[in-house]
Amino acid sequence: MAAIIDLSGSVAVVTGGTRGIGAGITRALLEAGAQVVTCARRAPDKPVEAAGRTARFLPVDLRDPEAVGGFFEQVRSDYGRLDTLVNNAGGTPFRMLDGGGAERHARVVELNLVAPLTASLAAYEVMRHQSGGGSIVMVGSVSGTRPSPGTAAYGAAKAGLENLARSMAVEWAPRVRVNTLVLGMVRTELTHLHYGDEDGIAAVGRTVPLGRLADPSDIGDACVFLASDRAAYISGAALHVHGGGERPAFLDAATVNNS
Repeated sequence: MAAIIDLSGSVAVVTGGTRGIGAGITRALLEAGAQVVTCARRAPDKPVEAAGRTARFLPVDLRDPEAVGGFFEQVRSDYGRLDTLVNNAGGTPFRMLDGGGAERHARVVELNLVAPLTASLAAYEVMRHQSGGGSIVMVGSVSGTRPSPGTAAYGAAKAGLENLARSMAVEWAPRVRVNTLVLGMVRTELTHLHYGDEDGIAAVGRTVPLGRLADPSDIGDACVFLASDRAAYISGAALHVHGGGERPAFLDAATVNNS
């Protein structure tokens, strides 16, 4: 992607950009030439690097509006502008609805919906005053488009995130474009905790029409596109990066019954 899209001279922020999907996004932006600032509550063991370049890390608790405002003000002060925000930070433990009180589920919504809203509002205050405006990318999930037993609050938050992005795209046009990447299963350093050994991961991958889990670089390439001028007329969109989605269960049931 870096070979056909040049983001040199641009500044990007990737929340949760130090590991997993976030690190893949950070590497892709670095490879495309952007200056990248990552943020999380804790510093990574080592900085994210790609193409001989290194992302900067600044600590921030995205659930603290005052701290978030200070973070984006520092980015503006240090770099003079902010061209791209990728709202990647998020996640959830597996917890059935009756296995935790409303407070626990509310914390999941806070991290996956309210925190991206807080970051986007702060980024907008920088982008709206600069030439060229900016681009905000929400990292959504197929969990927001289908039932998500065990991660219901997460799915609800991701559904809300996609709707929020569409509203932002209307309210903040034409200065700022806002889009959502709707992700399926992605292979990261923690994948084995969910799917077991390589055989288990491969078996899960075969349930995806394209035959594998996504690599973080697949997500990074999509982010580079949405951050670039090649996506200049794309706003309020949801780009599905899920390898074709999930094979409908009824097809397998029909195959068994007809065999």
